[in-house]
Amino acid sequence: MTLDDIKAAVDAGQTVHWANTGYVVHKDRLGQYLITYQPNGSCIGLTDWEGQRLNGKEAEFFIARSKDSAENPGSQSRPNGQGRGVALGGAGAFPLGRQL
Repeated sequence: MTLDDIKAAVDAGQTVHWANTGYVVHKDRLGQYLITYQPNGSCIGLTDWEGQRLNGKEAEFFIARSKDSAENPGSQSRPNGQGRGVALGGAGAFPLGRQL
């Protein structure tokens, strides 16, 4: 997803993930787009300080699968939840150093 695609999806109320389902992109009350790691709440900006370059590769961002698309896997942006740190089936991984 491009930066514009990500922002548009977040603004439209869609859940956008980065790398795996543990990371969620959201817009805060100041209008900043952030990536938050849900298990511990740590955050990073979606882009660099200039707002031009993503903090991650475009291919690593995907829209969450809706309940309706579970019956139609072709509508998911990222089949099987594949991505860095993701087990098949979309299960999120622990951050490095905390793996069991």
